[in-house]
Amino acid sequence: MRFILFLGIVLLNISSAQAEPAFATGQEFKDCEACPRMITLAPGSFIMGDDTAYKYERPAHEVRIDYPFALGKYEITFDEWEACAQELGCKAAPDDHGWGKGRYPIINVTYKDIGDYLSWISKKTGKTYRLPSEAEWEYGARAGTTTAYWWGDKPGKNNANCRKCGSKWSGLGSAPVGSFKPNPWGFHDMNGNAWEWVADCWSPHHAMAPTDGSPRMDGNCQTPVMRGGSWYYFPKLSRSAYRYKNHEQVFSYNITFRVLRELR
Repeated sequence: MRFILFLGIVLLNISSAQAEPAFATGQEFKDCEACPRMITLAPGSFIMGDDTAYKYERPAHEVRIDYPFALGKYEITFDEWEACAQELGCKAAPDDHGWGKGRYPIINVTYKDIGDYLSWISKKTGKTYRLPSEAEWEYGARAGTTTAYWWGDKPGKNNANCRKCGSKWSGLGSAPVGSFKPNPWGFHDMNGNAWEWVADCWSPHHAMAPTDGSPRMDGNCQTPVMRGGSWYYFPKLSRSAYRYKNHEQVFSYNITFRVLRELR
């Protein structure tokens, strides 16, 4: 009887483990050959925003994310966009501003264009791909750190692609993804290189913002939030907490995106 009870408990535990897989931070995967490389993030909490900086970043507040998810290791590249275009899921690859395509981050795409890519890759893989919320993005960008940038409070030299940041691309153009060191969780270029669209509607502060990782949808949804700064802007705009906006119809040589894949 005791053996049967023990066996039942073991089988129940195995069944539960199979039903609810545990995702540790840092596991890498790709859902298909042409798909972006993803990194898993375990549930956790962090302080979002910065009370010592711009009013847009205030108030600093705790966010608790109680679900795992995966975030793109890199910004979406021209190669990845062209895979979508070849299957008629996206428009043809846009102008690269003479910098090159391949492993460079996709630029000159609108918010709607990005929606087309997300629909295509979700259908292709049978998984849910979307833009990250501001909170999900900052969780990945900070990677457990509390400093202005993941490497410290000063921009330093050659840590990221931003104006006067000491690299050969600074103030000149975007760099191929992965040209700079990754943060502690393995993500590249979340500080600098190109602005990254996220899912939130713009609000000029964090007051009453969601604290569960979900996107804020009560602001101006014609001007979504952008994160991360870019090669064109000074380093203070590439801090992990900095946030700004742009119109959803804008396309630019310094705006790109990074994808999130749901794991629940």
